Amino acid sequence: MRSLLATLALSTALTFPGLALARPVTLTTTLNTYGGDGAYLALYVTDASGAYVGSLWMAGGKSKYYEHLRDWYRATGGDQGQIDGITGASVGAGRRLEITLDLADAVFDAGYTLHVDAAVEDMRDSPNEVAVPLTTKGAGMPVAGRRYIANFRYDL
Repeated sequence: MRSLLATLALSTALTFPGLALARPVTLTTTLNTYGGDGAYLALYVTDASGAYVGSLWMAGGKSKYYEHLRDWYRATGGDQGQIDGITGASVGAGRRLEITLDLADAVFDAGYTLHVDAAVEDMRDSPNEVAVPLTTKGAGMPVAGRRYIANFRYDL
């Protein structure tokens, strides 16, 4: 019951800050062909001051590897309650992760940033692989990753 309440509180905070209207947003992450195992990805949001707001998605099912998603792990203290109900399989090299979720209109053009941390077994971790400001103008524009992610984009 506690994790359900935490999930509802998180989703409400991201979906309805200030009781704002929400819109469906599609997040698309395309990986490079890096020649390793599937990547673990943490997608999360920070506010204008850089403070953690909430997690949107966790790709990768074995919690023992979450500590390698260093910036996400540091921001959450490794609290798996932050990702209850929003996890999926790791993403293979050269593959694409596409998820659609509702985000509050209030997070756009208000200083919020979407981050993607990445980690691959037996390879270097890549915290803050992608950091993209959530703006209406930035929608649909691909952003290059630093190591494992070929590009990331969000569509409204």
